[in-house]
Amino acid sequence: EERQHFDHVTCNMSSTLDGVTVPGALALDIIEQAELEVERLDQLKASRMKDIAFKRQTELEDIYAQAHIAIDTSAARDRILSVIDSSMFEPSELLADMENQILKAKEEASSRKDILEKVDRWMLACEEESWLEDYSQDDNRYSATRGAHLNLKRAEKARVLVNKIPAIVDMLVAKTQAWEQEHNAAFTYDGVALLAMLDEYRILRQEKEEEKRRMRDQKKINDQLAAEQEKLFGSKPSPARPQSAKKLPGPRVNGGAVNGTPNRRLSVQQQNGLRSASRDGRRESVRPSAPVNYVAIAKDDAASQASST
Repeated sequence: EERQHFDHVTCNMSSTLDGVTVPGALALDIIEQAELEVERLDQLKASRMKDIAFKRQTELEDIYAQAHIAIDTSAARDRILSVIDSSMFEPSELLADMENQILKAKEEASSRKDILEKVDRWMLACEEESWLEDYSQDDNRYSATRGAHLNLKRAEKARVLVNKIPAIVDMLVAKTQAWEQEHNAAFTYDGVALLAMLDEYRILRQEKEEEKRRMRDQKKINDQLAAEQEKLFGSKPSPARPQSAKKLPGPRVNGGAVNGTPNRRLSVQQQNGLRSASRDGRRESVRPSAPVNYVAIAKDDAASQASST
C-alpha cells in the first residue's frame, strides 16, 4: 500500500526528461513528497540494519564468552552505530565484515577447546581442595548426621582429585606454551594470562605446603619435649580435689583433745574449779561443781559426828 502511493513517481524513474509526458508528474509538491519518503525509508533501513548487526554482534559475543575471550563489547557496538550512521554506509559490507568476525571467533574458540577443558578440570579440583580443607576442620564430620556418609564419599573422591592437581597444572603449562608459540599470542582466560594464573597458583600451593610442613615439624617438636618432660618428672599429675579448710583445734563436748580422745587432766581441772580459756582469750574462773556423791558424803559426816557425841 505504501508503494502504491508513489507509483506515479516510480514509473518515471527509468524515463528521461523528455519521456515524462504526464502533466504535473514533476511538480514541486510531488518531488518534495518523494524526498520525504526516501528519507523515511533510509531511516527505516538504518534501524533494521542496526537490529541485524546487533543480533550478529550478540552471536559474536556469545562465542567469545564461551571461549573466555575478553572483548570490549561497548566499543564494538559503537563502531557498528558509527558505520550505519555514516554517509558511506553499505549494508552488504557491514554484514560481510561481521560474518568474517564470527568465523574467526569460531576458529579461535576451537583451537582453545582442549586447553579450556583442562582449565575447567583444574578449577573444579581447586574447588574440591577448598571444600576438603573446610571439611577436614569440621569436628562433627564423623557424626551420624543426615548426609554424613555422602560427605565421606565426596571427601574420598576429592582427595583423589586433589592429588592430581600438580599433574594437571604441569599439563596446562605445557599445552599453553605450545598454543602461544603456534599462534604467536598470549593465551588469556577472561582477560588474564593463563600462564600467570598457573604460576601464581604454584607459588601459593608451595607456600601452603611449607606452612603445613612447618606446623607438622612444630607439633613433632612439642611432642618430643612433652615426652622428655614426662621421663624427667613423671606423668603429669591429675588435678587434685580441693581440700576443705582445716578446722582449728577447739574444745570438745566431752573435754577431750582434737582427735576425740578424752583428756582426764582437763576433766579433773574442770572439777577442781581451775580457770579455763574462753574464746576471746580472757580467762575467767570456773565455778567448782559439786561431786555426784556430795549428799552421801554429807550424811556420813553427820552420822559420824552423832556417834562421837
